Amino acid sequence: MDRRNMSPARLLIIDDHDTVREALAARLSTAAGVDVVGCTGCWETGLQETLELKPDVVLLEIKRVDGQGLEALRGLTQQCPCSNVIVLTSYPDAEERIEARRMGVSRYLLKDIDTPQLVREIRDIVRRNALI
Repeated sequence: MDRRNMSPARLLIIDDHDTVREALAARLSTAAGVDVVGCTGCWETGLQETLELKPDVVLLEIKRVDGQGLEALRGLTQQCPCSNVIVLTSYPDAEERIEARRMGVSRYLLKDIDTPQLVREIRDIVRRNALI
């Protein structure tokens, strides 16, 4: 068996809504196959942590109070090409989704996704990259 498939996906969460971020971290930190290595509300801190920790996947909410969501996404995709970005957002926005795809996100998902499905999405990205 391939050891890469057995190791947990290293995950960093960037969301400026404290309650949502903490709940997301709590539910994913107990999920098999995922290791939450960082969690922050500040996208600049998240970018720094991504550069330092090199997570497999970054969950990013781009609908931010400061209006800097797309800037955060641009920074992550340009400066951290080894980390896959999943936009995990509150509600869909067609233009935002197109722009996010153009910038190289791996997935554009809604926060109402259940934990098992979110874990499958995260693991699928890691598994696909291991095959490359």
